[in-house]
Formats: sequence, C-alpha cells, structure tokens
Amino acid sequence: MFVLGLTGSIGMGKSTTAAMFRAEGIMVHDSDAAVHALYSGEAAPAIEAAFPGTAPSGIVDRGLLGARVIGDPAAFKQLEAIVHPLVAAKTEAFVAQAAQAGEKLIVLDVPLLFETGGDRKVDAVVLVSAPETVQKARVAERKGMTPERLAVILGRQMPDAEKRLRSHFIIDSSRGFPAAEREVRAVLRALAGAAGCAWR
Repeated sequence: MFVLGLTGSIGMGKSTTAAMFRAEGIMVHDSDAAVHALYSGEAAPAIEAAFPGTAPSGIVDRGLLGARVIGDPAAFKQLEAIVHPLVAAKTEAFVAQAAQAGEKLIVLDVPLLFETGGDRKVDAVVLVSAPETVQKARVAERKGMTPERLAVILGRQMPDAEKRLRSHFIIDSSRGFPAAEREVRAVLRALAGAAGCAWR
C-alpha cells in the first residue's frame, strides 16, 4: 500500500485539497479531525489536568487552551506530549484498517508533517502551497486571527520554501479549484505507475 503524505502551512488550502483526493475515491486520514475528536474524548482529562480550566465540561475549549499555550513554547510542548501519541495511534489504526481493506493508496493529511518527522513515515509527500500574499489574505479572514497569532503559528511551521524543496509533488492552490483538481489527478496518475499503486 502506498502512503501519501499531504501537508501545507496555514491558509494554503490543504483541507480543500484533501477533499479533492476524497472525491477521487482515496481514503484520507485527517489529523486535525483526529485532534478535534480527542479533545472531545480521551485527551480531555489529561489536558484538563495539565491546563486546569481548559476543559470545564469534559470537552476541551480550544479557545481557552489556545490562550494558555500560544506564545509559551514549554506549554505547547507539554500539550504535544499529550496529544501527539494519541494522534499517532489513531493514524496507525487508520493505516492498518486501510491495508486490511485492500486499499492500494491512502493519504495522511498532516499539517506539521515535516515538523514532526512524519515525512519519514510516508512514501511520498504532496505539498499544498500558494504565494505568501494569498496565504495571508486567506488567514486574515479567519475569526479571531491576528497578525501576532499568525506570527506565532508560522513560527512553529517550517518555511514554505523549505517544504517545497523536500516535497515530491506541489499543488498550487492559488489558481482556483479546477486547476487544483487537475493537479490532484496528475499526482494520482503519476503514482499509478508506482509498483502496487493501481488504486482504481
């Protein structure tokens, strides 16, 4: 089974691109969705213990948690130590399930793929990218986003230029949906020639 990593910095259009892979019939594991589920379930008690008051009703309040860890590297590392092993377990279960189902190609949608060393666990990497001006314009439209908050987020992410150098495929999301969809199909066509990667 061929494991394709999908990544991209904030505002680059990664989630939209993941949906395009799904539309092509590819199973996609969404790490962000896994975190959301964990915040509503098994991770909540540990997070509340580490950051009291962030899960007042047994569900992590992302706003409260963000206020506690944004700008505090030590607190952020403490949060990662709680969440990352749980997300890894969810990912491993997804991969095992896909292999058992006979899938030939799957996508792991991981925002911090390079930053966490996840690129070493996949067979190839697709980067979703866009010019910086487009990225910042998109992010500015997000509720609660400020230049300061964006700077902190980008500070935790590998520069897009470096990600480009380390990726096998690059999808430019700035040219509109039809162009991005064509690029997704081009990636799948390219991978169809890989051994054991005839997903159709």
